[in-house]
Amino acid sequence: MGSNQTIMHRIWGRRWLVAAIALVLAVLALWDGISAWHGVAALAMIIAAAGLVPPTIAQDGNSMPVHPDNGGKPSFEDLVAAIPDPVIVLDANLAVRFFNRKARDIIPNLRISEALTYALRVPELIDAIRAALDAGGSRQIEYSERVPVDRMVEAQISTITGPSGRTDFVVIVLRDVTQRQRVEQMRVDFVANASHELRTPLASLLGFVETLQGPARNDPVAREKFLDIMRAQANRMSRLIDDLLSLSRIELNAHVQPDKPVDLNMVVGHVADTLGPLAHDRGVVLSVDKRIPSLEVRGERDELIRVFENLVENAIKYGASGGRVEVILDSIPKPQGKGLDAVVTVRDFGPGIEAEHVPRLTERFYRVDAAKSREKGGTGLGLAIVKHIVARHRGRLGIESVPGEGTVFSVKIDQIL
Repeated sequence: MGSNQTIMHRIWGRRWLVAAIALVLAVLALWDGISAWHGVAALAMIIAAAGLVPPTIAQDGNSMPVHPDNGGKPSFEDLVAAIPDPVIVLDANLAVRFFNRKARDIIPNLRISEALTYALRVPELIDAIRAALDAGGSRQIEYSERVPVDRMVEAQISTITGPSGRTDFVVIVLRDVTQRQRVEQMRVDFVANASHELRTPLASLLGFVETLQGPARNDPVAREKFLDIMRAQANRMSRLIDDLLSLSRIELNAHVQPDKPVDLNMVVGHVADTLGPLAHDRGVVLSVDKRIPSLEVRGERDELIRVFENLVENAIKYGASGGRVEVILDSIPKPQGKGLDAVVTVRDFGPGIEAEHVPRLTERFYRVDAAKSREKGGTGLGLAIVKHIVARHRGRLGIESVPGEGTVFSVKIDQIL
């Protein structure tokens, strides 16, 4: 019964060829009359149509015969192709027997009849498949990939048992869980960092509240002093929470490169106007040198404003003793000679930073001088935010500092030509 259906499927898949054969035979019959050799020729042509002509090839490279009308029921290929996740079917020898288009998208080297190990080199997944073949049942594992992109994949492995009771096929359903993993890691990091950084100001607030409720209850001078300190601590916690949330949002979208054209000249000009009063209050001369009339990159305007606000504000606060901060915008050829880099340099002439601290400046909550940073309202997250935004824009962040001579931060992003 199964072989008869297979032959019928093959013939149905070549129905236009069979129709052409019938037409040719009809013409011959009209021209020469019906004879025995016509029957032999018809049988030979039908056999050729069923066996010699290649089957219909699906767009994703799989062998997918076209089925005749089967009462409106979808075929196996139709069902698997409709699954939104990548699906791969293997035989007992780990040879690929079927896969849908989504599987080809995530594993480009898949080939029918070739071993899965040729297309996917993930030892933990292969071990799980072999275990499923030996013991039956299902397995679920997660594995990571570094190329072509950094991602985490969940594999659901199920087996299909044949009439003999042995496993004949293995069905693998893959699911990209990178986003879920990042959200979970962000949650863990947020709790750890927030609890660490919020503990000190919260302890201070509780201490001052107890003092105001007790010994300083009727002391107006102490009350005003303590309320000012409490306001400063509350503002610090608010800034810290804002920075943590900003960093989490940036990390969540780190794999998505912005694609809107943004003029860095306008961005830096906006930052200079915003921070001009701060520079004036600190006795710092803030200068902007735009050496290129238009300096366009692909990016997110608000995030780029955040980058240069952090860099220029840090230069004003921590390099105020130098009396000036320079911001230079320029365009330079790439090292490999293809295209141009838009470069924004922020330089202060303050005390500078010791060499051993420079590599760690972009770590979360790392401070060269923790007390001084808190005194100036820093949360320890500003440069971490800068690093992640620049990385999301596929740019490069450079830091150079010489003690006693100041610090230079540079941001390089591909320029739109």
